[in-house]
Order: sequence, then C-alpha cells, then structure tokens
Amino acid sequence: MKKIDMHVHTMTTRMGHWKRATPEELFEIYEKIGVDKAVILPSVQQNEEAMDIVERYPDRFYWFCNIDPRMGNNRPDTDLSYFLEYYKSKGAKGVGEVTCNLYFDDPFVDNLFYHCEKTGMPLLFHIGPQIGNCYGLVDDLGLPRLEKMLAKYPGLTVIGHSQPFWSEIGTNVNESNRNSYVKGKVEPGKTVELFRKYSNLYGDLSPSAGSGYNAMARDPEFGYAFLEEFSDRIMYGSDICAPDNTLKLSKWLDEAVDNKKISRETYEKVCRKNALRILEGK
Repeated sequence: MKKIDMHVHTMTTRMGHWKRATPEELFEIYEKIGVDKAVILPSVQQNEEAMDIVERYPDRFYWFCNIDPRMGNNRPDTDLSYFLEYYKSKGAKGVGEVTCNLYFDDPFVDNLFYHCEKTGMPLLFHIGPQIGNCYGLVDDLGLPRLEKMLAKYPGLTVIGHSQPFWSEIGTNVNESNRNSYVKGKVEPGKTVELFRKYSNLYGDLSPSAGSGYNAMARDPEFGYAFLEEFSDRIMYGSDICAPDNTLKLSKWLDEAVDNKKISRETYEKVCRKNALRILEGK
C-alpha cells in the first residue's frame, strides 16, 4: 500500500541554512519508501508557496496553512476564522505545524484552537520544552496544558508531534530527557493516558526528528500494541526537512505487517486510511 506522508516540509528554492528538500527531491525519496502523496506544512516559507507547490503537483500534495495566533490585530480575540476560511477556500486541509513559542493555554493559542474547531480545521502541533531558545507550543512535564485544551475543544482534531509529546509515551521521562529520545521498555505514560481519554487526539509518527519512530521502536512489542489500540488515530509521517534525512519508520511498519506483528487493517489505517479520513473525509 502506498503511504500518505502527513508531515513534510519542502521549498522550491534553498533559503540560507534552511536546506529543505525540493518537491522533485522528495519524489525520489518517496519512490524508495513507498509514499505517493504528502501534506506540506509551511515552516520558514509563506502559505502561498505551499499553495503554489500543490497547484503544480495536485496529485502529489495536500497542504496545511500556518497561522500565527498573534496575526491580525495581535489580540487574543482576533477573528482568526477570517484567515482560516480564506486558506480553506484555497484548499488548505488543516493548520500546522504550529510552532509559535507560547504556552498551550495562552489566550492567543486558546483563540487559535477555538477558531480551528469553529472552522473544522485539524491542528498539528510541535511541543517545545520551554519559552525561549526553542520553537513549539510549550507545556509542562505531564502535558497538563495540552490536556486542558483537548478537554476544552472536543470537536477539534488535534495531531500530536515532537519529542516532548512522544517521550511521555512512557513514565521514565523527566525534565532533562523530555526533549530527546528516551530509550528502554515502556511503562504506559501520559501520552497513552491522553489517547485513551480524548478521542480528538491523533498522533503523527514523523521519524526524521526521531520522536514518533523512537516511541514505537524503543520497545517494539509495546509499539505494536499501541498501534493496534489506537489504529484509528495514528498516522504515518516523515518530517523530511533536508534531502539527506535518514528515514526508518516506513521500513519498520512494512516489516511489522509482513511479520504479523500488526494487522493488515492497522497497517492500512496508519499508512493511508486515517490520513484520507482527515484530508478528504473518506
């Protein structure tokens, strides 16, 4: 089965040290790992460039728009639906990757979540470990602020990503290792609890940064069971940023189904069907 990559960054031209893979370079990588379509998440470029790439390659890409919650009037009550509806009309399927360095429950971020729910736009976030000198929405150990928002906006599809999100799949996480790749056997932690408690929480397994792949592969038997339990809400992603990124997740998933560690149904959902449900309502 050809996969849909729910998390990729691409640019048509190089921009300083931001060596993003071009669409054409992505196609070469995708040929090797069995991906036929991907979701572009604007990062250092404008939404319009992502839109232009999709227009050039409509059979290969979807795109999310990137909305900073401080845009517009720089007020926590700005009508962000105005911007979201505009980009939605241009084909955007969601919002992300949200990387503004604010707390999850900051009034500006709360306003973004509110308008994403209102407009039916799924939101994909990156978590950063602190305010300053990093990027991503910020939460404390144990993810209490994320949980607050999941409970407050039950109609919003929220897609989790990054080290501080996936490191909490186990209990052996602390302030010093939460932004890295925690190793060892998994005793189910806060991320598992949140998946069990909130049906609006989804997961992006992007392995380029290592976080999603590490969460599954550090304790394979746990990883297989986790995919089976949450098979309707986990999605394949690559987080390819540069042409030379090393990718392991695609092969890991292929081997898992070939060796009957996960069911064919779960494999198909994670690799493609869950993404199609979000992107096309199928």
